[in-house]
Amino acid sequence: MPVAGAVALAACAGALAASGGAIFASLAVGLAVGLIAGAVSYRSVYARVARRLDLAREVLREARKRRFDALTQLPSGRDERDELDALIRQVYRAGRALQAEIERLEKLESYRREFLGDVSHELRTPMFAISGFAETLLDGALDDDRVRQRFVEKILSNANRLEALTRDLAQISKLETGRLVLETESFALQPLAMETIDALEVVASDADVNLSVRLPSAIPAVSADRERIRQVLTNLVENAVKYNESGGHVEIVARALPGGARVRVGVVDDGIGIPPEALPRLTERFFRVDKSRSRSQGGTGLGLAIVKHILEAHGTYLSVDSKPGYGSTFSFELDAAPEAELASGAGAVARAEAA
Repeated sequence: MPVAGAVALAACAGALAASGGAIFASLAVGLAVGLIAGAVSYRSVYARVARRLDLAREVLREARKRRFDALTQLPSGRDERDELDALIRQVYRAGRALQAEIERLEKLESYRREFLGDVSHELRTPMFAISGFAETLLDGALDDDRVRQRFVEKILSNANRLEALTRDLAQISKLETGRLVLETESFALQPLAMETIDALEVVASDADVNLSVRLPSAIPAVSADRERIRQVLTNLVENAVKYNESGGHVEIVARALPGGARVRVGVVDDGIGIPPEALPRLTERFFRVDKSRSRSQGGTGLGLAIVKHILEAHGTYLSVDSKPGYGSTFSFELDAAPEAELASGAGAVARAEAA
């Protein structure tokens, strides 16, 4: 419509020019040209703005549907022409952030459901066993000395399993929520390794597995939470004993890494090994490579999950190298203790012994 009006004015201008109204003709021509230029500019600007408004609506629509892969025409940061482009980018980024948060919450919900199912199963198994043995005793087995002794032992074993499970659950909860504070100190690895071996000697003897320690005499002391590292070594050695064969061997080893700033500590066994497909899941809660073997020996399925969180709190991680039929090596790194701390620690020990 504006173009048609401009053409009409141009025709009028021609008529006026023909009649000698040069001034009015010039004004009419200028007005016509202005209208034409304005109309063209309006259509051009409207088209660009309309396209971007359509893009903004598409971004919002796809964000509601949580579909972002199809949005390939968004202006990049360098191509933004004005506030409208910036607004479209912000809407897109907000939608992406919302999508990531929704996915995170969905994973947490799935993890929560799986965890509750696992906990329910782990608690239900020993509770049913205790209930069943107790009912059998009440139904008349109390009069049989042989049966009574065996059933009471089984009840005690399942009660101990329940206690271990609740204890491990409480500890892993503290580790995951960051409520467990590390007490870092400098200490030598040799005495700690020997204490671990001594504490598990009876368990290893019952399984006919030999325990040993192999550390270089010049191994540096480390800086960590001694009691937590003791727990890590205890869990690793205990697992190595459980997943071993009669006559097997488990060894605690350590060596200084090049540069002397780190020490690698490991637990090596010649047991049954771990299938490659099971390695990525080893530190998951309640995951067991051999469920029958672990449950028969009282495992809670939380030991390696606790190890993982303790090591992560120390800024390190658990490394696993295993081959079925040949054994496994579980290892981790710790910071070597600074020389100044070692010297002050040695002086304090000397003063205590003198006193």
